[in-house]
Amino acid sequence: MRRNLQRYYGAGDLHFITCSCYRRQPWLGTARRRDLFLTVLEQVRRRYQFVVAGYVVMPEHIHLLIGKPQVKTPSTVMQALKLGFARRLLAQARRPRDPAQAVLFDLAPQHIWQKRFYDFNVWTEHKRIEKLRYMHRNPVKRGLVASPELWRWSSFRAYWLGEAGPVRVNEWDVLKMNVRPPAA
Repeated sequence: MRRNLQRYYGAGDLHFITCSCYRRQPWLGTARRRDLFLTVLEQVRRRYQFVVAGYVVMPEHIHLLIGKPQVKTPSTVMQALKLGFARRLLAQARRPRDPAQAVLFDLAPQHIWQKRFYDFNVWTEHKRIEKLRYMHRNPVKRGLVASPELWRWSSFRAYWLGEAGPVRVNEWDVLKMNVRPPAA
């Protein structure tokens, strides 16, 4: 693991974030868990006041395209998101439904997420579109659905159909994205 990882915050860029489940296990492999993750994402979005430009929740990883939070940094946002989801999921996993099965819950997972996340600063319109296309095509590429609109755990339907989903995908006039001038 890289120890000298540098993150660049404060320039008003969008952040394309990828985060994997621990050891690439499919902790987001059910509709119920993906719905729970999106509920937590919306709560965190409201708390830290950031724009969600796009997202996709896959069985073992997530991609987010977010603006700079008004409160704290993207690292704090990711910490709150990962912790909020993990606490809820682990609490559910440890809740025995049948007392005779209590011993099974001693083996509940201790980790849900990998320790770090990948953050790519998006500072051009071209890269923003590229990252959105990549996210929205991910479930199709993986063979989970035949077309992006069939995967309800992404922001594709907000763009394509104008649907309001569980996470507010902000309009572009709300987003104040800094676009750097081309290098001379």
